[in-house]
Amino acid sequence: MTALHSSRPRRYDLIVFDWDGTLFDSTALIVRCIQAACRDLEVTVPSDEAAAYVIGLGLHDALQHAVPGLPAARYPELGLRYRHHYFREQHEVTLFTGVTNLLQALRQRHHWLAVATGKSRRGLDEALRSSSLGDLFDATRTADETASKPHPLMLLELMAEFGVDAHRTLMIGDTTHDLQLATNAGADSVAVAYGAHEPAQLAGHEPLLVAQSVAELQQWLLAHA
Repeated sequence: MTALHSSRPRRYDLIVFDWDGTLFDSTALIVRCIQAACRDLEVTVPSDEAAAYVIGLGLHDALQHAVPGLPAARYPELGLRYRHHYFREQHEVTLFTGVTNLLQALRQRHHWLAVATGKSRRGLDEALRSSSLGDLFDATRTADETASKPHPLMLLELMAEFGVDAHRTLMIGDTTHDLQLATNAGADSVAVAYGAHEPAQLAGHEPLLVAQSVAELQQWLLAHA
């Protein structure tokens, strides 16, 4: 597929979104499920802050960071317990207010839209189905089918799929892992402050914007993207 001509009146052809904490209000649920999985296995339960920090990473990497020091053979078991709790409760969380309108507005501007997430393929497909957002995205990447953030591979794959250069690509996310992913791929980034990581942490990675709400994010994108 050929990229849209650079003379088009916009800055980015491809806009890539993280999922959890950026589009989907799932941060608190993920924290609870990591902690519940640890209780199931009777291992050290991470604090809310420590569990939230790993959101955005692939599940194996996330659990290794949140619960360091376990024997390697126990992480798959911990992951199974996490998935048990998450899939049991995921119906309780929803999109952030305004997300659907934001994505529809970007589609009307003919941006390509994609998702780059630490979720599994099964988890993302279920989330896209339940949220009815699947038709709004042109492509998606998950951590179990490519490298986990902040390795640039998932973003590089998306850019290659659409023939878009890094300087015409924008990554949007709620964690420093998302912002470092963009940096590692040579792309620009925008952060949202209503997800897993604190605004000061996000600002340290020098995104173009730290948006306090979906409404602020949409206003900036329509003016600058």
